[in-house]
Amino acid sequence: MKKCLIIDYQLKGFQKNKALFQRFGYFCTLMKNRISVYFLLIAMLLTFGSCSKFNRIRKSGDMNLKYDAAVKYFENKKYYNALQLFEELIVVLKGTDKAESSYYYYCLSYFYTGDYTSAAYHFNNFAQTFPMSAKAEDALFYNAYCYYLDSPPSSLDQQSSLDAIRQFQLFINKYPTSQRVAECNKYIDELRGKLEVKAWDNAMLYYKMEEYKSAIVAFENVVKDFPTTKYQEECLFLSLKSAYLYAQNSIESKKEERYKSTLDHYNKLIEIFPETEYKKEAGRIMSAAEEKLKDYHTVN
Repeated sequence: MKKCLIIDYQLKGFQKNKALFQRFGYFCTLMKNRISVYFLLIAMLLTFGSCSKFNRIRKSGDMNLKYDAAVKYFENKKYYNALQLFEELIVVLKGTDKAESSYYYYCLSYFYTGDYTSAAYHFNNFAQTFPMSAKAEDALFYNAYCYYLDSPPSSLDQQSSLDAIRQFQLFINKYPTSQRVAECNKYIDELRGKLEVKAWDNAMLYYKMEEYKSAIVAFENVVKDFPTTKYQEECLFLSLKSAYLYAQNSIESKKEERYKSTLDHYNKLIEIFPETEYKKEAGRIMSAAEEKLKDYHTVN
């Protein structure tokens, strides 16, 4: 009986404590929610105050105030705010001593917001508008660099890569002694590598689609446009193979001419790579082409 009373007492104590814990948990949750609301309100007030201040500056007719605020926004990495102010200032300050600096800040603001297309255009325009500026060299470099940053993976269209190479080359031609020349050449090599992969992928696509005439041209272009390409040996072999398959699938009146072309592709491969890893297979293709040519009594 005594033991049962002790258990009943402990049970009631547990239930009482459980109720206290539940109330304490509710209190903590309530306080947590209130703190979150307070922080949210503070954030909203700060944002509203910031927006209100920015709008007052935008509406101000004091250009010096607006310029100093735009520079401060830029230095604090609030590039969108700086961009909006400088967009007004470059028009109003044209012809003043702050025209150059406001336009350069404007270019940089576009750059740091990630709008590389607009940034490239304005950096180039800055270099044309202020050719004697100390910032003209940097502006022309950043113009090219923006195209580089816009260059997509090799699987996509490479127009930005071509534009970047052209702009880097223009920079090198204009500033051949610049400290940035080595950097430009590094980027050019990287971009050309991307173009090389794109050209190789295109050639392989034609080959896999059994468009052998287009494949031959594409493989030859890889070798011609990228003389030091790592794909040279494989391109020459696949040109040979494509030439044979193209001849094989041709109408009868074209076969003789195209089997002869196959032998030319074989000779080119062996001339450049006499110990090519494809020597055995290339030899079989050559022999097959020669056998086909016997039917036309024009074996060379």
